[in-house]
Amino acid sequence: MTYCIGVLLDQGMIFASDSRTNAGIDNFAKFCKMTVFECRGDRVIVLLSSGNLAGTQAVVSVLNQRCAAGSTDNNLWSARTMFDAAMLVADAMRDIERRDGAYLYESKISFNASFIVGGQIRGEGLRLFRIYAEGNFIEAGVDTTYFQTGETKYGKPIIDRVITRATLLADAAKCVLVSFDSTMCSNLSVGMPIDLISYEKDSLEVRRRRRFDEGDAYFSALGREWREGSRKVFRHLPELIW
Repeated sequence: MTYCIGVLLDQGMIFASDSRTNAGIDNFAKFCKMTVFECRGDRVIVLLSSGNLAGTQAVVSVLNQRCAAGSTDNNLWSARTMFDAAMLVADAMRDIERRDGAYLYESKISFNASFIVGGQIRGEGLRLFRIYAEGNFIEAGVDTTYFQTGETKYGKPIIDRVITRATLLADAAKCVLVSFDSTMCSNLSVGMPIDLISYEKDSLEVRRRRRFDEGDAYFSALGREWREGSRKVFRHLPELIW
């Protein structure tokens, strides 16, 4: 399992993903689930992946190979819009599913890879997409501030209560990290390291990127302050009158 989130704000975008994968209770491993395609001054495209690890890695490899091939019409370097970029990711997913789907089905395994894709291409605004395993996708809009994939339920309440489109990037980054802390407290299938990007609107480059490893001083302090603050607020809630 995994936990990934992309947040669309007036100021920019936040992307975060954990790094834990498992194939059973005794087979945990760490793999980065964040891929960045960056051409400074022209585009920043971020992919967050969840689901079948072999499937998501194959999709990312296909996208990288098509970029390296230098074709002018089917890679992320030549995509004219973020919608076109989302289409290219979806096409790569369907290509891998056509190749591997029947073999997975024989072993009673489904191709459950999915992606969050977001960023900005020069000439248009920020855009964020959620691409499902079937290759279809939806786009964030005025009423949709964020997309999540993977183990989403434990981190969702804090996001819903804090983040709006007007939230500052710094505050949104803290809130996203708190959502990871809450998720990891309740689900062992989500774990560190956590990869985080804060992208500023119209910068067309990644200026703030950080990885939080086990024992990171800031992440530990953030989680501790959140837990202690939550207990303090709870103690001050109105008493129930029976």
